[in-house]
Amino acid sequence: MLKIGKLKLSSPFILAPLSGVSNLPFRMINRDYGCELAFCEMISARALVYNKVKTKQMIVSSSGDRPLGVQLLADDAEIIKRALDILRPCKFDLIDLNAGCPAPKVAKKGQGAGLLTEPAKLKSLLKALAGNSPSPATVKIRAGWCDKSVNAREIALICQEAGAKAIFVHGRTRSQGYRGQVNYQVIREVKEAVDIPVIGSGDIFDALSAKKMFEETGCDALLAARGSLGNPWIFKEIEEYLKHGRVREKPALEEVVAVMKKHLKLCVEFFGERIGVVIFRKYFIWYTKGFHHIRHLRREAFATEDKEGMLRVIEKVLS
Repeated sequence: MLKIGKLKLSSPFILAPLSGVSNLPFRMINRDYGCELAFCEMISARALVYNKVKTKQMIVSSSGDRPLGVQLLADDAEIIKRALDILRPCKFDLIDLNAGCPAPKVAKKGQGAGLLTEPAKLKSLLKALAGNSPSPATVKIRAGWCDKSVNAREIALICQEAGAKAIFVHGRTRSQGYRGQVNYQVIREVKEAVDIPVIGSGDIFDALSAKKMFEETGCDALLAARGSLGNPWIFKEIEEYLKHGRVREKPALEEVVAVMKKHLKLCVEFFGERIGVVIFRKYFIWYTKGFHHIRHLRREAFATEDKEGMLRVIEKVLS
């Protein structure tokens, strides 16, 4: 059992807060296939405080969408406190501070991975979060800012002192983005340095890569991010392999089509038909990754603007 503060989890496989992806329909599809703890999309604490409508929609949940975490992007302790007041009625199970987003527009503002270069500021922000949050406070970091500044171990110790109940560690630096190799040794050093759970992140695309992350780092849990795109089966695949040594067969084409139909239905119900269909298009791309002779259907999907039209495109995947 994984314990993060007062939160107890039976599964060590967690769904990441993916910007522009981890909306309610996406989370519910992944929960159907074994995801226990999921995160909303990363949200800006400042946008939440300033009552941005889009930000409010990003934290909408449902009774079946639990346990649920939310990740904040922030650079001001007072804004964090005000954001927590707004989030309190939502009763999130975890509240995470993002100190790992590598996007230049984020990091250059001293947010996300930019906080790795300002340990004192990161500590102040995390103390404000941990000291005022009704739920366990966690933090997501990277290996460091660049190859010459790999400081995850030092940052992790600071975060633990500031009150973090768990640390998510992506094994790449900010300058790497999502390129190059994951540094498993850095995650292991964090795990050996702190007394709180460490969740490994980076290149977890299947059961074998999950096993490698556990073996190389000794981490307590895994964060599924890009590996979950169009692949909600990843949670069951990892669980079955680690428990029984069996590599789960890939889902039949009929099952993939059925999941796509359900995902489309959820998108339309949540966003409305026009926007829901547009949003579903990118998921169609991910579900059909690696399929033969799919390019023409992808073009057709991106030209489709209504639910019935998209259902017809999905059905053609079987032909």
